[in-house]
Amino acid sequence: MDTSIKWNGKMSFSGSTPSGHEVKMDASEEVGGENTGARPTELLLHAVAGCTGIDIISILQKMRLNPSAFEMDLTGTRAEDHPKRFTAIHIHYKLEGDLPEEKVIRAIQLSKDKYCSVSQSLNAEITAEYSINGVKGSKTM
Repeated sequence: MDTSIKWNGKMSFSGSTPSGHEVKMDASEEVGGENTGARPTELLLHAVAGCTGIDIISILQKMRLNPSAFEMDLTGTRAEDHPKRFTAIHIHYKLEGDLPEEKVIRAIQLSKDKYCSVSQSLNAEITAEYSINGVKGSKTM
């Protein structure tokens, strides 16, 4: 999967996802942004929720169960010091409908432990390289 993000000035960045959807990110005014887009960390929490939500709906449907409503409340706890990474993410799943508890628990466990690529990627090894004025740098970080 490949994507590109473009700087729009100040602290604003935007890009199109590989599936063709526009995403805009910005920082708060307190740190030099203009608050014209979501914070990257906010998008990360939303990505975790979206990923696990899609998993759970898919798993429940394969069990021939159809929730009548489904919401999630997420709380992300971040470290005090930089890089201020998420140290914990708590998800409260709120489902309604004729849903046996053991099947809902199984769907949540499968998403958490096996299928949610976003939450599993929070531990990904990230490498970085760079180019300046079109010239590729010689160091990989």
